[in-house]
Amino acid sequence: MIENKDDDEYLGRLKPLTFLMTLVIIVLIVRVGYLQIYEGEYYANLADGNRIRIIPTVAPRGTFFDRNGQLLVTNRPGFAVSLLPLTEPISPEVVGRISKLLNVPVEDIQKKIDAHVGFDPIRIKQDVTPDIVTIVEEQKDAYPGVVIEVQPIRNYILKQEGAHTFGYVSEISDAELEAKKSEGYRSGDMIGKFGLERVYDKELRGENGGEQVEVDVAGKPVQILGKKEPTPGYDLVLTIDRDLQVATEQAVDSILADIQANAAAAVVLNPQNGEVLAMVSRPAFDPNLFAHGISNKDWDAINTNPFHPMDNKSITGEYPPGSTFKIVTGTAALASGKVTPYEQIFDSGQHWLIPKGNASGEALGWLDFHAALAHSDNVYFYEMGNRLGVDLLGYYAKMFGLGEVTGIDLPYESPGLVASKEYKMEVYGDEWYLSETFDAAIGQGFNLVTPLQAAMVMGEIAANGNRFKPHVVKRIVTQNGEVIKEFQPELSGRLDVDQSIIQLVQNALHEVTKTGTAARNFSDFPYEIAGKTGTAENSQGRDHGWFVAYAPFENPTVSVAVIVEQGGFGASSAVPIGRKILEAAFEIQAQRGNF
Repeated sequence: MIENKDDDEYLGRLKPLTFLMTLVIIVLIVRVGYLQIYEGEYYANLADGNRIRIIPTVAPRGTFFDRNGQLLVTNRPGFAVSLLPLTEPISPEVVGRISKLLNVPVEDIQKKIDAHVGFDPIRIKQDVTPDIVTIVEEQKDAYPGVVIEVQPIRNYILKQEGAHTFGYVSEISDAELEAKKSEGYRSGDMIGKFGLERVYDKELRGENGGEQVEVDVAGKPVQILGKKEPTPGYDLVLTIDRDLQVATEQAVDSILADIQANAAAAVVLNPQNGEVLAMVSRPAFDPNLFAHGISNKDWDAINTNPFHPMDNKSITGEYPPGSTFKIVTGTAALASGKVTPYEQIFDSGQHWLIPKGNASGEALGWLDFHAALAHSDNVYFYEMGNRLGVDLLGYYAKMFGLGEVTGIDLPYESPGLVASKEYKMEVYGDEWYLSETFDAAIGQGFNLVTPLQAAMVMGEIAANGNRFKPHVVKRIVTQNGEVIKEFQPELSGRLDVDQSIIQLVQNALHEVTKTGTAARNFSDFPYEIAGKTGTAENSQGRDHGWFVAYAPFENPTVSVAVIVEQGGFGASSAVPIGRKILEAAFEIQAQRGNF
């Protein structure tokens, strides 16, 4: 009886335990079934993720063509050394070997590794030489996790010619990456940093492709499971004429060498539609240096140059316009009725109110408007400033579009400055004096313009008062030639003056090249043109030389502005450059039947 009692007690204790074990088994079976049936696909993908990697393929950037289909900027094949930690982190030993092989500091490599997220390659150095590629490929065991990527490398065919317009690309910075992550940019991407490359980066960059690669437990690729071809970026068809661009560059370089000057800028555009045909800034730089990672030596050479090669002086340089501003003053005086075209004003060598005279102290006697502009007489235009006053003079300067950006499709454009009482009071806390109005009337003092603005002023006179927004891109197209966007001429302003006034200014500018300040340089020129010389005072050294012109005189298709920093008189520095540019423009356009 006692044994039966013990058995019953044992069985009573065993039943709950049996129930509990059965319950655990049922739960495990249900859980396994849930994982296999309901979440099987999810965990299968996780397993595949441990053996499948997506290796991106960089899309080639869009190509630049000139207005006639000639290549300006394209891509060439190149190799990049990258780290691809497929199964485990890159060891310090490998980092050290790569640092020594590529001459890249360990700290820089480690910084890229620490910032890396995901499975994309960590690009250490772009555009490496073939001997580097050979070492990495032949010594794979010594470089586990190191791969060679084939990448399109930006190729600026003209090198420094057109550099400030085309711009350059370079590896995206940490700050840029943080701002552009939402747009699909990744660490190591090349991004437009300057010029058209910057403005149209989104259109140019294309869409990256990639390979789906299966790897073994050691991280070595076993087979390619799938591939998506990259989509190239859109191409840009520019308004630039390559032949004229090259000729303009050569003209600037030639004269700078002759007169031993170091900096200049030139702009050539069509005044009838705002298309920029050529744009030059000196000194320049080779954008190819940035495409594969600029060296410290090359960067120091650019960065320490006192004439600032990275500045696009055509649109960022702000200079006193000198006597080229007399176009504005003369138009304002005639249009406002402050002077008639035939009124004679006597130049005795200096103005009768304030003893300010001509640059070389000459006295030209009795002059009407036509003769005064042709011979760039200061005394006459001092009197125009006296009659106009600085407020009315400023009103007409702004009518010409001065004191504000033109809106060209390039970055960092400067607005220039129109002299005014308000500006002087705000900046210097001082009242305005009549002598400052005199200075403003001949383009000195507070007035500042960019070379592009100077070309636009001349272009407005050439186009009978119309001002078209300047632009460098003509069309955005696909590689198949499909037009994505066409840029049409855009009228951005108009001179509110009578056409007879504009014709008077046109005729006087024509006389500048016949009997005036530019006559010596154009006495044997085979075509009729209009022009204006200028010399701008410079407190930092020699004066700056100016020349603006348009051609042909009867049907203008080219407007030119040239400035030579510290070049002295415009007639001896900027005018020779302008002549060479116009010669090239006439020859090129005549060959193409445009004249």
